[in-house]
Amino acid sequence: MKQLSQIYLLLLLVLPLGGCTTIGYYHQAISGQLSLMMNARPVDEVIAHPETRPELKRQLQLSIQARQFAEQILALPVGNAFAEYVALGRPWVVVNLVAVPEFSLTPHHWCYPLVGCQAYRGYFNLDDAREEQLAFRERGYDTFIGAVTAYSTLGWFDDPLHTGFTSLPDDRMVALMFHELAHRVVYISGDTAFNESFATAVELEGLRLWLQQQGSPGDFQKALARLRHRQKTLELVNITSQQLQGLYGHPQAFDTATLRARKARLLDELAADYELLSLQFQEPGPFGPPPVQLNNAQLALFRQYHQFVPAFRQLLRESNGQFDRFYRVVEALSREPQAARKTRLNALSERFVEDL
Repeated sequence: MKQLSQIYLLLLLVLPLGGCTTIGYYHQAISGQLSLMMNARPVDEVIAHPETRPELKRQLQLSIQARQFAEQILALPVGNAFAEYVALGRPWVVVNLVAVPEFSLTPHHWCYPLVGCQAYRGYFNLDDAREEQLAFRERGYDTFIGAVTAYSTLGWFDDPLHTGFTSLPDDRMVALMFHELAHRVVYISGDTAFNESFATAVELEGLRLWLQQQGSPGDFQKALARLRHRQKTLELVNITSQQLQGLYGHPQAFDTATLRARKARLLDELAADYELLSLQFQEPGPFGPPPVQLNNAQLALFRQYHQFVPAFRQLLRESNGQFDRFYRVVEALSREPQAARKTRLNALSERFVEDL
């Protein structure tokens, strides 16, 4: 009965939308979401099944502990999320397409029911994503398709565990569960930087406490190293983005060939700086192992996901580490105008110091 109610809700959300492209997109989105829902099996059943691999059983048992920890220690609204499991046969659940004009860092936005407008579009089928990517490329856009390990339906559905989670090492699987559950706490339509930075902060601080409970606090240094790599990469990206925005802001000063040449030089310099930075870290960075080729789409997406993580971690500290209090403050902040939110978050970022 619950599955039927969810199916009706999906149909009601998309039936008022017109246009062949829109209908085609929502058909694949509904099909993909329904496939997850219909193929999900209770975690307890999967664990008890005699043909379930021992390693998967162990991971699912760990996920049960992580759900309890998220609810009891992190005060996250777990509900029935991750109570079921789906075998996908691949380490990602969807792929996201990002499209940015050739001489801009402002991504194209798609708008959806419930979640509002976002700077990416998700596909359950890679070929569908590539088809739309080609259409944008023909219009001169920079594009990027990235695999997404998991996503949140913001509490509208009972998100299952799947092989996107269980393909990860234990600590990263648990951290991803915390991240996706955090999206159930607060979500602002059209503000990816706020949403993802908040969820990443909850993921990181939740993982720190989880590893302490597991008797492995030293493993948190690996997570911090990944965070430092991201933050150092963000610093490089921000510098290049400022230079690109200066270039793109005066298109009349150059012909198209000159614009392209200067853009290519700045992106090549960024790729070289990223390669040097990567030598300082044991694991690949956020753009993957070098050498890399970068474009506007990758820069625009990366900047949105990480810029306010220090701010939210500072806000949790100022909430005395009490997650329920922290969430109330974040919810209040989410109701402020975007400019006011950004000013507050920038000030919090400046106060944050690691390893206090």
